[in-house]
Amino acid sequence: MKNIDEAYVIKNYTEGQSTISLAKELNTYPKKIERILKKNGQSLRSRSESQTLAIQNGRAKHPTKGLKRTEEEKAKISMGVEKAWKEMPEEAKEQFRQSAKNRWDNMSPEKRREMQEKAGRALRLACLEGSKQEKFLKNKLEEQGYDVVMHKKGLIEGKFEIDLLLPELNTIIEVDGPQHFLPLFGEDKLANTIKMDIIKNGLLISKGFCVIRIKYLCKNMNKSVERKLWDLVSTEVEAVKDKFPPKDKRFIELEIK
Repeated sequence: MKNIDEAYVIKNYTEGQSTISLAKELNTYPKKIERILKKNGQSLRSRSESQTLAIQNGRAKHPTKGLKRTEEEKAKISMGVEKAWKEMPEEAKEQFRQSAKNRWDNMSPEKRREMQEKAGRALRLACLEGSKQEKFLKNKLEEQGYDVVMHKKGLIEGKFEIDLLLPELNTIIEVDGPQHFLPLFGEDKLANTIKMDIIKNGLLISKGFCVIRIKYLCKNMNKSVERKLWDLVSTEVEAVKDKFPPKDKRFIELEIK
């Protein structure tokens, strides 16, 4: 076997060529290419990184792009992800959360502003049309025969807007996204949001309303999350319908994660 130009291998690998492609070009084995790279202190790409690079370079197709899944398949995938999260040790979950916080803390001011602007646009759209969670719950409740008013104003003092109102049950449903419990727009903004949520709860309860407040921790809205959200909310709504709670039990907090 002829000698392999190691400098050529390192140069082409760092520029994106795969070990398999290099091995084929140089008439050798991929493991031989890997040994050359390791010997020269070159870190090898992970399988995920290699696949991403191959897709970008046109050497491979995206494994799921254009693939249409059935509703059953989507549900199974969602349930698998949910099960994996539930079974994850608390220490691993905390590491996951801390990792996300570190990514935010390490972002440049420009990147943070970009994300905040995108989040702001999404919030403005939700104010006009309702969030995915609000619209989902509204549709499900209406299917069950409930009258539902979205984004009702003027029920209490101040410029408060109600996410969902069930008039015949005298019940309010509030869906809180991450800006209600994470410093997405800074610590001061979060502190003010928490304060206003507490004031809103108190005013509503003092006016005789029952408040169901949902802490929505999920990144996406999939079939598994929809099922969990509806199961929890419908259970509480039915309980309120059967027997309206006394004043000290009119604040109900749910968590979706």
